[in-house]
Amino acid sequence: MAEVIVTGLGGFVGSYLKTCYTNNTDFHILPFTLKGITQIEIPDGVSGVIHLAGKAHDLKGKSNWDEYFYVNTTLTEQLFDAFLKSQAEVFIFVSSVKAAADHVDEVLNESYIANPETDYGKSKLLAEQYILAKSQGIGKRVYILRPCMIHGPGNKGNLNLLYKFAKNKLPWPLGAFHNQRSFCSIDNLVFVIDQLLKRKDIPSGIYNVADDNAISTAQLVKIIGKSLGNKPHVMQLPKKLIHFIASIGDFIGGPLTTHALNKLTENFVVSNLKIKTAIGMELPFSMESGFQKTFESFKNTK
Repeated sequence: MAEVIVTGLGGFVGSYLKTCYTNNTDFHILPFTLKGITQIEIPDGVSGVIHLAGKAHDLKGKSNWDEYFYVNTTLTEQLFDAFLKSQAEVFIFVSSVKAAADHVDEVLNESYIANPETDYGKSKLLAEQYILAKSQGIGKRVYILRPCMIHGPGNKGNLNLLYKFAKNKLPWPLGAFHNQRSFCSIDNLVFVIDQLLKRKDIPSGIYNVADDNAISTAQLVKIIGKSLGNKPHVMQLPKKLIHFIASIGDFIGGPLTTHALNKLTENFVVSNLKIKTAIGMELPFSMESGFQKTFESFKNTK
């Protein structure tokens, strides 16, 4: 059984990955911490490295560049340098689509010229660039995965807020906004990681990871309602009125501000064609089945 070290096993993706590999006969997952280590060394006998640890995007804007740079860039560089010196054959860095862009008008694919706006995205991109620059001709497999918004059991964030909204049978006021947004089932992400570990025929490089279909926020609210056994009321309020209400929220504070409105109604469609072509098969979980599993898990949490 091959041994694979994983950073960030205590996080959302890491915890789920550990669960999936608990009874796996191909790989033995070992936790690997980067905190407090002055010199990173990868033990002999390790065949692969999965780098999940990182500083997540701070929606409250309280984090500074130094924090992002140290955790997302410097530690990634040090881990990759250790990988280069080790016997390990494959390195998988789970980055983010935010390393490429924070806003996209068209479908985002891997040929898009990266131009992140936030410190989070910039720190991830710098780590990617370091890895790419040092991975040429090394005789090892190196993958950079850019998942879009990940959902699954244990998920925290905006999906939970939407779920509570639908659970309380509140009317959804943003039905007039027909945005399209990509999501990534955590099961599809784990499937891709598993394929990269097992197979030697998948070329190194950058790969977006997303479910096949994009969805509007209003459609997502309806799917949540269906999982709860109720039919949410989606209101078609005029966009001008909604923007006016959001501007008031900017001034007096409240749940709906211009920033929150933009996040809930923006387009962000991500192509998964490159990774599906590379592995030669479709991703196993549909967007609908992934969301169903996610929302079922919400029922068991307070």
